[in-house]
Amino acid sequence: MLRKFVLVALFAMFLVPAAAQAQFDEGDWEMFVAGSGASDSGFDNTSLSLSLSLGYFFNDNLEAGVRQGIVFSDTDAGGSDFAATTAGFVDFHFDLDRWQPFVGAFIGYSYGDDVEESWVAGPEGGVKYFVKDDTFIYGLIQYQFFFNSGDDVSDAFQDGSFLYALGIGFTW
Repeated sequence: MLRKFVLVALFAMFLVPAAAQAQFDEGDWEMFVAGSGASDSGFDNTSLSLSLSLGYFFNDNLEAGVRQGIVFSDTDAGGSDFAATTAGFVDFHFDLDRWQPFVGAFIGYSYGDDVEESWVAGPEGGVKYFVKDDTFIYGLIQYQFFFNSGDDVSDAFQDGSFLYALGIGFTW
């Protein structure tokens, strides 16, 4: 009897959160933020990064928006440097209730100190998990390829880089 009670309690515990309406709807706005930093023990060498995103849902699955990424570093050897990327994106979300995997693409511009300014583009994907109806944690991965002057498309793709982000987001 106790075993049946425990099974019913566990089933109810997982069924109730699944019934919540944690998903995107047409007209929703979304904002997410991610940040990181690292310093040595004397704070002589420091690196900080911040990513912000603002998106709008044109229907329950299709989102478009803008992202801003900023990186700042200050080292004993090289002084301080700043780099940033501003990009527009379009993502398609697969509605799995609290889990919202997505795939898409972005295009933008990379600039800053000691950075060869360039247009940047590529595919992206990730997943958002709603911890509340209007709050989610997310993971994002992008493959960035750079369009430096004189590069052909195959060189730009080969010289690209991966970008990873983990953060928190909100909808309204």
